[in-house]
Amino acid sequence: MSGDPQVLWTPRADALTSTQVGRFIGWLDANRGVKVSGYDELWQWSVSELESFWGAAWEFFGIRAHAPYEQVLSGHELPGAKWFTGSRLNYAEHALGPEEDRDEVAVIGHSQTRAPIVLTFGELRDQVARARAGLERLGVKRGDRVVAYMPNIPETLVAFLATASLGAIWATCAPEFGPRSVTARFGMVEPKVLLTVAGYRYGERTIDRRADVATIRAAVPTLEHVVHVPYRGGRDDQIPDAIEWDDLVGEPSPLRFESLPFDHPLYILFSSGTTGLPKAIVHSHGGITIEHLKNHGLSWDLKPRDRLLWFSTTAWMMWNALVSALLLRSAIVMIDGNPVYPDLGFQWRLAEETQATMMGLSPAFLMGCRKAGLRPGEQFDLSRLRSVGVAGSPLPPEGFDWIYEQLGADLLLNNGSGGTDVCTGIVQGGPLQPVWRGEISGPCLAVDVCAFDSEGKQVVGELGELVIRSPMPSMPAGFWNDPGGERYRAAYFDYFPGVWRHGDWIIFTERGSCVITGRSDATLNRGGVRLGSGELYAVVEELPQVADSLVVHLEDSAGGPGELILFVVLTPGEQLDDELRKEIALALRGALSPRHVPDSIEDVPAIPRTLTAKKLELPVKRILLGAKPEDVASRDALAEPGALDAFVAIAESRRTAAA
Repeated sequence: MSGDPQVLWTPRADALTSTQVGRFIGWLDANRGVKVSGYDELWQWSVSELESFWGAAWEFFGIRAHAPYEQVLSGHELPGAKWFTGSRLNYAEHALGPEEDRDEVAVIGHSQTRAPIVLTFGELRDQVARARAGLERLGVKRGDRVVAYMPNIPETLVAFLATASLGAIWATCAPEFGPRSVTARFGMVEPKVLLTVAGYRYGERTIDRRADVATIRAAVPTLEHVVHVPYRGGRDDQIPDAIEWDDLVGEPSPLRFESLPFDHPLYILFSSGTTGLPKAIVHSHGGITIEHLKNHGLSWDLKPRDRLLWFSTTAWMMWNALVSALLLRSAIVMIDGNPVYPDLGFQWRLAEETQATMMGLSPAFLMGCRKAGLRPGEQFDLSRLRSVGVAGSPLPPEGFDWIYEQLGADLLLNNGSGGTDVCTGIVQGGPLQPVWRGEISGPCLAVDVCAFDSEGKQVVGELGELVIRSPMPSMPAGFWNDPGGERYRAAYFDYFPGVWRHGDWIIFTERGSCVITGRSDATLNRGGVRLGSGELYAVVEELPQVADSLVVHLEDSAGGPGELILFVVLTPGEQLDDELRKEIALALRGALSPRHVPDSIEDVPAIPRTLTAKKLELPVKRILLGAKPEDVASRDALAEPGALDAFVAIAESRRTAAA
């Protein structure tokens, strides 16, 4: 990273009065006697006075508690700290809000399967009340599990909030998951009710899921009821022996909310499950409510009547983050289908049509738009867009440049990183933080995050493990069916006892900004120097001949430099010849260092990714080292199930050549 980075955006002069976090600073002064001059001081206070910060956030955001808390935090030990002990509340009550905004738009549902749907807060409240009553008729009660094999559509949101209102526990799989992945997840949580569609459209393709639903029903014996949500239309839009959605929501009912302890389970999120059974991560009503109010309010600056557009399937924690915009009385834009159909301009057109004030983008999509020469600032009216959120993988510096070239100097590019494990941001930007080219602005409020070396010492200016040293309200309540907490502790706390190890490589600068370079379990370690895979991808995928890439490092057991292998997917019409190999090597040498130049470059038809678009570096590495593909990755958990085949063939060819 440059020692003198380029600042692409600075906070507005009126930020202390025009933004949520600015008003929070003023509120702290007036109500708590806490005086801070800006973000850095606020962050320092938030981590050094953890209880005071979260107690203030509870009051500032107006948490509607059925019973008050006795203490904010039981202690600072990890794991085991308890938040807001004695309090009782309900997430759904906060998401649906009071009656006075019943005529404001809450949900805009866009789909490639059917016409758009718009719901006001009043209509959403009515639908949730009806669905809650329907679930009660099916015998659903507090603690039961309700699962959904559903796309990102308003009915999914309604069913989730109805489940939460009852104190039942929600879990979901997107319908692009195959039945093996679904049964692995749903089988763990032993659900009583399954909601499902019979099929959907993805771009121009019609997907039939009826046979898969039958397989799932047969494999999950605890299911007592299946609810069919009509979606794609036609005579084949049905599920045998299922309750119809219209019957579930057919009877009006008053809206009620179960009074629940702060740490009562709200939903179960699943890790990717590419290398075995996924982790079933339990998140709580209280933890998600207050964390998302803090994150969406103070970092994303969401307010009443804002509109958040962020493409996500129901398999990614960004779906849970998206729907939590309702906590701030912001409307959400729900998108189902192919996010680049009929072309790369689809999401930009939708942002114009829905008058989005914040838009979420993946780095891969953003860089694809740049590579294709899209000019969204000229082609679309994005005048209401105040900020763009970017998450999911590292964003190259050129992506920062492109956003500001296209959307103007006034827009806030909020680059961040978090995870399913905490269901929120860990490092990101906000309206009081500068945007430095190629960097994440800094730690999130009340997240005591830093980089550790292998000895557990904090490092600045060098690559280290991303760790969190203090409790967060949205740290999991635990893993499902892990009563002693052994698997939970092993997942995060065994490496550095008492400290959360997240699994990312990160560099923090002296000014507090940071860069995430990749997953620490897929480290590239050449001659004792750790390299981040993300920085290689940023260079390689800038080349017009390369559409996608993946890099692995095979260590030398004798202590040598090992072998660095780069796999590339070429753009149509291109060929991987010696000239292109040389061009790639020169680009990496010039932009990064000689250590970043691969020992070999291979072309493959596809890069294996999870259904949330993360590259499978470690499974590919294990295949090249001799593991069977079925032992390292579940094909049902891959975006392209056949993407591993080329790597299996390459591994076999390498073994034959070495024999």
